[in-house]
Amino acid sequence: MLQFPKSFFWGAATSSYQVEGDNVNSDWWEWEKRIALKGPCQKACRHYDLYREDFDLAKQLNHNSHRLSIEWSRLEPEEGRFLAKELEHYKLVIDALKERNIEPIVTLHHFTNPLWFAKIGGWQNKNAHKYFLRYAEKIIELLCENVRFWVTINEPMVYAYHAYILGAWPPQEKSFLKAQAVVDNLALSHIKAYSLIHGIYKKRNLPKPFVSIAKNMQLFEPCKRTLKNNLAVYLRDKTFNFNFLDKLTKHKTLDFIGINYYTRSLVDVKKWYFKNLFLDCCKENHSQLEKNSLGWDIYPEGLYSLLLRLKRYNLPIFILENGICTEDDTLRWAFIYRHLKSLYLAIREGVNILGYIYWSLIDNFEWDKGFSQRFGLIEVDYNTYNRRIRESAMCFAQVCKTGMLNHSCSN
Repeated sequence: MLQFPKSFFWGAATSSYQVEGDNVNSDWWEWEKRIALKGPCQKACRHYDLYREDFDLAKQLNHNSHRLSIEWSRLEPEEGRFLAKELEHYKLVIDALKERNIEPIVTLHHFTNPLWFAKIGGWQNKNAHKYFLRYAEKIIELLCENVRFWVTINEPMVYAYHAYILGAWPPQEKSFLKAQAVVDNLALSHIKAYSLIHGIYKKRNLPKPFVSIAKNMQLFEPCKRTLKNNLAVYLRDKTFNFNFLDKLTKHKTLDFIGINYYTRSLVDVKKWYFKNLFLDCCKENHSQLEKNSLGWDIYPEGLYSLLLRLKRYNLPIFILENGICTEDDTLRWAFIYRHLKSLYLAIREGVNILGYIYWSLIDNFEWDKGFSQRFGLIEVDYNTYNRRIRESAMCFAQVCKTGMLNHSCSN
């Protein structure tokens, strides 16, 4: 039996575009229609209407925190025009969490953009931070009385990688130079938003907020120990995992480090080209590890290893996403258990961890993969929008209630 700290935050996450439905003013909505995406978002999970019922389920599962995001394109469908109705909606969403004694962790940008913003270059625009700050100020002024934890940007490197290097997400660019410009603008936006948020709380005489990003991290390992692979592992680890954090800590704009962790990457470089060093992965199925339904390795040891390396920042760490898409719910509980055990071992080694947020509370729209991937603690029937609590959610609920991790799960 493993005991977690009494003050630990336990919960699950959602993101607005993936669960709300009908975000018609978003760049993703337009893109899905333009490319005829199989399984478009449409109504998603109808969380926009059903959020109270979803939060009731989270409360039933003993969650004391919930991570969610605000949909910028709902609030500001046209440049400079904010909708009072949508501002009120998000106020009610936060109120609903507070009424259930669930701590809100609010994300300002989770991959999607207003269509008008995308049309003027999006995050490539040199003034992107100004547009983002105008929106951020509006929502922070609205919610600051009831929100302590803010996440400015979700997974900046993942966003840049999929949208500007792989070209898999809108705007489907394939340029390392454009990707770097986007990363720089996202970093600048966070740095300025950090000052903005702290300034608003100080002006309102509120207790200091906790501001961070959600930084996706993965363990990079060489498939075979060759010079090319070892160099590629070093470069990817530095570029993907740590450079962004280094920049923000240098500017003293992180109150904690928000981490999203899912998997490891097995590196197998074929040629000495820049692109190969950064993109080549093992294609020969050398990994013998269990995998989720997207083919990602299940490797909780990687989380432990990364957490120990994060100690050097001397900041609290919050696991803001960790989860598995699978049709096998027994595997889901095994995944949660093994990652929580890694978390516990890191805490025992002196890593200051604030809490653990599972991805995700409910099944949802998984970006370019549509609805085929099931990450939720709660199953969603996309024909009826009925919710059904999975057995793994009940096992996790015991941990949330007691703060104790026991591999055997009896309900």
